[in-house]
Amino acid sequence: MRQATTTLPVGTRGQGLVEITAPVARWLSGTGIGTGLLTLFCRHTSASLVIQENADPDVRTDLERFFKRLVKEDPSLYDHTMEGPDDMPAHIRSALTAVQLSIPVIGGRMALGTWQGIYLFEHRARPHGREVVAHVMGE
Repeated sequence: MRQATTTLPVGTRGQGLVEITAPVARWLSGTGIGTGLLTLFCRHTSASLVIQENADPDVRTDLERFFKRLVKEDPSLYDHTMEGPDDMPAHIRSALTAVQLSIPVIGGRMALGTWQGIYLFEHRARPHGREVVAHVMGE
């Protein structure tokens, strides 16, 4: 059994989904692990990770709109407002999604479905530098 880890930097432009499938796949390929389990972990409390459709960009647009409707950026609703009106809503959106994903590795590749991609979901309004830790264990 072998293991490999790395930290992948992800730049965001503000709220929205940033696809990270390709850099994760490149890193995984370089590990030489053919069968195993890949874990991805977002090191932030106001961003998250999701697996979502990567074919039609309308899916991402609809998801972003849904989360804006679901969790309002209204400072009168929250006690935690020191970091701006988007911060507490970002924490809530992160809690509703996930900061960790587990993906099987088969034949040296992630066992994603045809239309699945991996996304960092930025929940803050301004651009951020984010980090995703990748860990793979297998043979």
